[in-house]
Amino acid sequence: MPVKSPLLLTAFLLTAMLVPPVATRAQEAAGQVLPAVQVSEAASREMQRRVPVSGSLVARQEVVIHPKVNGYAVTELLADSGDRVEAGQVLARLQDQTLRAQLAQAEAEHERAAAGIKQAESQIASAAAALTEASATLERTRRLRASGSTAQAALDQAVAAQATAQANADSARDGLSVARAALAQADAARVIARLNLDYARITSPVDGVVIERNVNLGELSGSAALPMFRVIADGEVELAAEVIESAIPELRIGAPVTLEVSGVGRLEGRIRLLPAAVDPATRLGTMRVALDPDERLRPGLFASGWIVTQSVEAVAVPTSAVLTGEQGDYVQVVRDGQVETRPVRAGLIWDGHRQIAEGLTEGETVLTRAGAFFRTGDRVQVIAPGEGEATP
Repeated sequence: MPVKSPLLLTAFLLTAMLVPPVATRAQEAAGQVLPAVQVSEAASREMQRRVPVSGSLVARQEVVIHPKVNGYAVTELLADSGDRVEAGQVLARLQDQTLRAQLAQAEAEHERAAAGIKQAESQIASAAAALTEASATLERTRRLRASGSTAQAALDQAVAAQATAQANADSARDGLSVARAALAQADAARVIARLNLDYARITSPVDGVVIERNVNLGELSGSAALPMFRVIADGEVELAAEVIESAIPELRIGAPVTLEVSGVGRLEGRIRLLPAAVDPATRLGTMRVALDPDERLRPGLFASGWIVTQSVEAVAVPTSAVLTGEQGDYVQVVRDGQVETRPVRAGLIWDGHRQIAEGLTEGETVLTRAGAFFRTGDRVQVIAPGEGEATP
């Protein structure tokens, strides 16, 4: 068709220049920009399972010291909170004049009872001699009566005398039993008096550290409900730690425990006692963690930490690379710029990584983030970690 106007020719040429051929548009489509993604390599690393614990420090064995005699004024205080004491060391003294007088009275009563024993033994000897004499007289009188040399009245008198002597001998033996009982009673009273006097010295039954004193000079012993002193036996402080019920079956006596103690820092301990029961409200059990001696430890300090219940060397990837769907856990493997959705069996989570027990081998590459937006067959552009991020 012939061009009739220069203006129409010019318009045709401009249109041809502005509209690219179909092949050119297809090439541009083929060369479009691919999604940029970050990847991580599956690598073998140590994986741990940790059980968190927390609680307060307590005395392993606390000893409370009450007065054993009441109503006596405190005259001396020889220990205070924070003091380290030894078994038998005097912590306080009570007024003991009355107790000393009671002991003297008990000693005197004991001496009297001991003298009563000797007196009863003398009476037994005297009664035995009288019985022997009366028995001999009776035997002699019987022979004389049998020969007709004495009257019946004499024989009757000898029989009565022998019976009286026998009764006196029996009574003397009973008197000795009574005297012995009195001596035993006096001996017990003397022991009690000695103990009461000794109780005027308030002593520590164990080596340890005094953590509380609840008595002042002049106070009467037994006038308060609180103990006079509280002592940590041997100064041993441990952790009463709470642990969730589901983790209790994994715990073992002697297992190591890593702790952060408020104001002290990191310490190592070991499980001494497992929870004997679980609180039905909180679902927590309380266990005891033994700690090495440390002068910085005080009852009441807060501590938290963990127990390693499992440690394995396993293939792992960042936790963000493991996704969960209706069919279970999966990862997005990247190979030659192409995505492959692969189901896996995931395990422990530790230090920002997750164990892959099955489905992935060491050295394979997986999407670190945004894996849920891709499907098998999608093509992506892999970038190095940190590439494309804004510079601060």
